[in-house]
Amino acid sequence: MQNAEAVLEIIRSRGSKGLPLEEVYRQLFNPDLYLRAYGRLYRNAGAMTRGVTAETVDGMSKAKITSIIDRIRHERYRWTPVRREYIPKANGKMRPLGIPVWSDKLLQEAMRSILEAYYEPQFSENSHGFRPQHGCHTALADIQHAWHGTKWFIEGDIKGCFDNIDHEILLSILQEKIRDNRFLILASNLLKAGYLEDWRYNKTHSGTPQGGVISPILANIHLDRLDRFVERTLIPEFTRGKIRKMNPVYKRLFYRIRKLEKNGEADAARELRKELRSYPTGDQHDPNYRRLRYIRYADDFLLGFAGPKDEAEEIKVRLKTFLGDHLKLELSEEKTLITHASEMARFLGYKVSINSMECLNYEFPPRCSIRYVPAICGTGSPPTAPNLFTIAISTS
Repeated sequence: MQNAEAVLEIIRSRGSKGLPLEEVYRQLFNPDLYLRAYGRLYRNAGAMTRGVTAETVDGMSKAKITSIIDRIRHERYRWTPVRREYIPKANGKMRPLGIPVWSDKLLQEAMRSILEAYYEPQFSENSHGFRPQHGCHTALADIQHAWHGTKWFIEGDIKGCFDNIDHEILLSILQEKIRDNRFLILASNLLKAGYLEDWRYNKTHSGTPQGGVISPILANIHLDRLDRFVERTLIPEFTRGKIRKMNPVYKRLFYRIRKLEKNGEADAARELRKELRSYPTGDQHDPNYRRLRYIRYADDFLLGFAGPKDEAEEIKVRLKTFLGDHLKLELSEEKTLITHASEMARFLGYKVSINSMECLNYEFPPRCSIRYVPAICGTGSPPTAPNLFTIAISTS
């Protein structure tokens, strides 16, 4: 058997070229893939948490890997239902959490590594959740560096995303690229394994197994359809014009200042220049200029739109329709808001806005450590206040 890293590199190469993935099931016969999975999982505190059986990482051995591979090879592997527990959310509600048995965790991690190697090169750069070299701070950095002149924020939240992912749609997406029925059947059986709550068995008709290590990559594969729709349909449709025409008020003041300076009236020009700074360079109502930008972290996404509010409303409706018709998902009405950029839009626990001086603001949640600030603002120096800092951006 080849080294696991060599196998994953071949799979990664096929993914980057957009080639289909064939005969991938037999890669699950490779013991090195499970040793790699063990190396990633055993440090986690949850590795010692029991599922519906007493099996934990404490009983790990090469014999266990051999047993898993034997059942996989003869297509006799059966997923064990997860043990469902509930953990509190920030809003006071409870979040369901599934705890798999150790053997299932190990196999899930092996499958996850294959799926990640293949799909990661194909994912959108606007997707930042549960990906290598991506995270909350890369998402916020993208907003800082590229969202110039935004006037409206469209805050998006998918209602119960992980619980409501449609199995048939997810499997059909996997079938487009993975040409191996045995691997697909194994994934299908995982989705339908069910859970035990108060030791009563319940079927899972939708959703990915929360608490399972494979759930985030499956959710990203599913929501990649949303990324493509926004990038290939909405952004081209709601983006036009190379640059805004000059703001007529700014233009008039600018030429008055030049005339005053030419006539030697430096003091008057200096006062007028202070007034000039309060106006944006570009015409904020230019009908020939539009910009739409998009960022997603798991089931939370944010769009920044430079244009009128009625078009922002239309974008929200188009998103709702696409999610319902193509992914059978629903936008949360209470969390999907259209917010003026001068007010605070919520994203990843942060509050983002553009103030009257056309600067981008981030307000940190109370739990956020000040040491993360340089990673976002790129200055290497701490802010003057512990919970708010401002970054100047261009609005032309």
